Amino acid sequence: MTDYKEQLANAASFIQQNDHFLIVSHINPDGDTISSSLALAHLLKALGKSFQIVNQDQIPKKFLFLPLADQIQRIQNVKEKFSVIISVDLADRLRMGDIDPLVAEGAKILNIDHHPTNDHFGDVNLLLPTAAATAEIVYDLTDQLEVPIDKNLATCIYTGLFTDTGGFRYSNTSPKVMRIAAELLEYGVSPSEIAEITLETITKGHIDVLKIALSKLEIIEDGKIAWTFLEKKDLPDTILSDETEGIVNYCRNIEGVEVGVFFKETEDHVIKVSLRSKKIVDVGAIAKSFGGGGHARAAGFTFHGPLEEVKALLRYKIKRDEGWSRLGNET
Repeated sequence: MTDYKEQLANAASFIQQNDHFLIVSHINPDGDTISSSLALAHLLKALGKSFQIVNQDQIPKKFLFLPLADQIQRIQNVKEKFSVIISVDLADRLRMGDIDPLVAEGAKILNIDHHPTNDHFGDVNLLLPTAAATAEIVYDLTDQLEVPIDKNLATCIYTGLFTDTGGFRYSNTSPKVMRIAAELLEYGVSPSEIAEITLETITKGHIDVLKIALSKLEIIEDGKIAWTFLEKKDLPDTILSDETEGIVNYCRNIEGVEVGVFFKETEDHVIKVSLRSKKIVDVGAIAKSFGGGGHARAAGFTFHGPLEEVKALLRYKIKRDEGWSRLGNET
């Protein structure tokens, strides 16, 4: 496999040799995918390159404070075709959504990502599974291209790092992450403002669905697994998709729990499953076995079938994870 330094050089060449990029990130965008896309946009802008940023889904309101966030378009609202594409924070091409109408024949893709489950779908791949966030890789690319960092670019990179490390609380918070974050503060980034907007402020809609979800919370396997669910009927039309984000953490954070799970029925017999673990169980590998992906401590997949079926299958898979026996449980 090409080493990371060579990947950075190849990615820099891809950007230098092309223009008019389509920047696309994964469906149901989170803080890192939005921040990384916008950081990349600022990088391209500094190089005098043109670009269009798209996502299949609506950007959560709490990230609209980020510079250039107003330029992110829904895929269906863009009619142009692009020959050069940069995918950001995407483990596989399907996570782009319905992107085909925007892709010209023979288009080339630069794939920038930090997920261990990435399938190397790009013509050029810039992948670092040990990175805490894709924003960390965009920082490295900025350095490779010798692009000066300003407050706008710094704010985007910092927000990606901050959100994907859970406010620098998760185990992916490396010394490198903290060094980058400290440097970015020198450019005028406001850590208190970003923390308040992205982690501390919640909507009434989130409280409404959280109350329902917590009323359905189950703790099983001697307290090692906690899960809850929301059915389609539990979700009023006024609830935004991002207002259910974070519910899985209430399951994971219970004392003694190793694996937290949140099941959300988005359509009849279509269930989005979010997985979190504390120290041992590799939920990324479990999600991959269901056709999903992610990281060892945070992952997800979509299941087509009844809720009780996926609960039974997932319980089986968790108990057969390599780390489960180290929790003192029988496999």
